[in-house]
Amino acid sequence: MCRTLGRSANPLRSGLPLKIEHLLRGAATYLPGAQARLHRRTGGTDSATYCYGVWLRHLVMAHKNKLCPTPPERIAELGPGDSIGTGLAALISGSDTYYGLDVVRYANAERNLAIFDELVDLFRRRMSIPDGPEMARVKPQLGSYEFPTHVLPDARLDECCLKRSRLERIRRAIAAPNAPGSPIFYATQWFSSDMVRHETVDLIFSQSVLQYVEDVSATYSMMAAWLKPGGFMSHQIDYKSHKLSDEWNGHWRYSDIEWAVIKGRRTYTNNRAPHSDHIAALRAAGFTIAYEQRVTQPSALEPRELAPRFRHLSADDLTSSGAFIQSTKPMPQSAIASD
Repeated sequence: MCRTLGRSANPLRSGLPLKIEHLLRGAATYLPGAQARLHRRTGGTDSATYCYGVWLRHLVMAHKNKLCPTPPERIAELGPGDSIGTGLAALISGSDTYYGLDVVRYANAERNLAIFDELVDLFRRRMSIPDGPEMARVKPQLGSYEFPTHVLPDARLDECCLKRSRLERIRRAIAAPNAPGSPIFYATQWFSSDMVRHETVDLIFSQSVLQYVEDVSATYSMMAAWLKPGGFMSHQIDYKSHKLSDEWNGHWRYSDIEWAVIKGRRTYTNNRAPHSDHIAALRAAGFTIAYEQRVTQPSALEPRELAPRFRHLSADDLTSSGAFIQSTKPMPQSAIASD
């Protein structure tokens, strides 16, 4: 899911500095009726093309980094957003079970079914991985955007993935997720390690979501509990302020009190954790990094201009506007020794 916070009012039109604009907008979320406006659609996964492009990016990179020769069997996605389309793309490509875990129920069966039909068509036509203007901000970057026949050979797609009986099973599950034996599980308010049975998932992935979780360390620990030993994670993380400051990284300028006002009662707002915090939490949870692709932008800020809690940030943190990270949960030493 690529979540984008609402645009602020034009500060030139209002005559107020951008910081004051956002403080006022955050305070306004406490007014009666504000919650309905805050739960608008998120954008991104309401498009089959977007879902197709996101899933194939994660899959191609996982294959390139020798994390999986074929699509993982059991997968979980954090923050699917307006639809479970990215998970449906995974199921069409060969995965067997999908967990879609969100904080607000955005997805619905009607939209999911429409996106599913479009996705099936995209796979049948072996469409190239979308990389046009509508996907310009979608990461990670790939070396080639051709359809990945090296990962999804024609025989596998035609004889297994796109079999009518298999597609009908997925279609029935879209209409009735969470039913016994269903390949689709969809839930909100997922922040519990009991939401998914421990050590049963082969892959956990997300697209521009982990910058919103409230407790970064607890989230990585929870994912470590869900993953099988030898399983892996694939996450694209966006560290930018999402137009809540003059500079792309200006959210590190705000004090905790100012940020609390700006956040208001929004369901999700950037947790302000820099790249190094994610790396530290990932490693503390026991993961080993298999691949890392940082997105960088120049910083107009010096450490002395940041809020006190962020003045320790390194030059790497200050210029990291995003990152794609794939990491593995190591096998127990006893299992390695027995092999």
